[in-house]
Amino acid sequence: MLTRRLLVGGTAAALLAPIASTVSGASSAVAALPRTLAGAGSAGRPVRLRFPRPTGPFPVGTTELHLVDHARDDPFVPGRARELMISIWYPAARAAERAPYLPPLTAQVYAEGAAIALEQPAEAVDWAGARVPAGLSAPVSRSWGRRPVVLFSPGFGVPRGLASIMVAELASRGYVVVTVDHTYEAAAVEFPGGRVAVQTLPAEPYAPVARATRIDDVRFVLDALKELAQGRNPDAERRRLPKDLGEILDLTRIGAYGHSAGGITSADVMLVDRRVKAGIDLDGTLGYGYDDPADCPVVARGLDRPFLLLGAGGTGPNGGPQTHRTDPSWGLFWDRSTGWKRDLNVPNGRHYTFIDHQVLIPWFQRHFTVPPELVANTIGTVDPARILRTLNVYVPAFFDQHLRGRPGTWHDSPRHPDVRFIA
Repeated sequence: MLTRRLLVGGTAAALLAPIASTVSGASSAVAALPRTLAGAGSAGRPVRLRFPRPTGPFPVGTTELHLVDHARDDPFVPGRARELMISIWYPAARAAERAPYLPPLTAQVYAEGAAIALEQPAEAVDWAGARVPAGLSAPVSRSWGRRPVVLFSPGFGVPRGLASIMVAELASRGYVVVTVDHTYEAAAVEFPGGRVAVQTLPAEPYAPVARATRIDDVRFVLDALKELAQGRNPDAERRRLPKDLGEILDLTRIGAYGHSAGGITSADVMLVDRRVKAGIDLDGTLGYGYDDPADCPVVARGLDRPFLLLGAGGTGPNGGPQTHRTDPSWGLFWDRSTGWKRDLNVPNGRHYTFIDHQVLIPWFQRHFTVPPELVANTIGTVDPARILRTLNVYVPAFFDQHLRGRPGTWHDSPRHPDVRFIA
């Protein structure tokens, strides 16, 4: 079982995710942030974030929606209807003004929480001013007709924006990617009008509540996408959406992927909802929350559709690699799954290799000293630029094969030496 501890007490504890003693089952919004932010920049100026450009043929657009599930009571805050914020990333017809990396108040909460927890000034990194390589409400490209849809679920406590690099990459390749914030589990979720819902966890046991809630969240998002595809606007405020956005959704080709707890969510949703045709788990321990992994439904039953396990070194049992040969929950899931399956591992990577931290931490290292143990525990020693290129191959290739019918070759490659094919 994972043990969790809060970084600080008081109000900050309500908005910071706990750090796990082993991070493969639950990730923290703050655990992977640098501890030495003081003195950032050559003259004390805040470090400005930089993101690689997507490599696909399309510019990328993005817009957000506020969804309200009036049929569901929020399990974290009873008496309220369940509310979600999602972002839709899509192939654009042309570039537009770049969208914020994080919503402004979310960025403030994130920066202040990191500063309190890590005893560094909140102004050391310009989270609020960061912009992603995606145009805000850019015009939709209809040149390839309807597009496959991929859902992304983040790790425990992590805002949906902290996986923007791969999300933008997939959108530039012609996918519509929908990212979901899991309200009251994420460190902060910002709603229209400047309202922010901070992390509000239930009393233990946490895991069964979170897993069930995440499943319902994703299925509700799928229902909202159906409304959008039928010409309706599911946004609670009926805010204007990019023209033709619903017209390009192909809801017969839906995939799901996620990091850490989000990877678990991808598998959990596939077990109960056949609308999702293929999924990826990025280093999430499937048995999380169960003393015996065989009691976890998706572990015990497996899946009959394509699924990719992509683990890191050092996040499995006893500090070893996370694979189906080392982790009991992955192993049982592997044995019970009858669909297409692969198990890949990044031995020199760590839990945050699979999201934006693999780019952000090396960028921070150019501006200030990042503690070596922080690097070792979050992104490891894998070559940052090379593993990004590799992930930009394998993740799109999986969805290309199973949502677009473009079979690929899956084996160890000298062009991608940081990945091991376990099976």
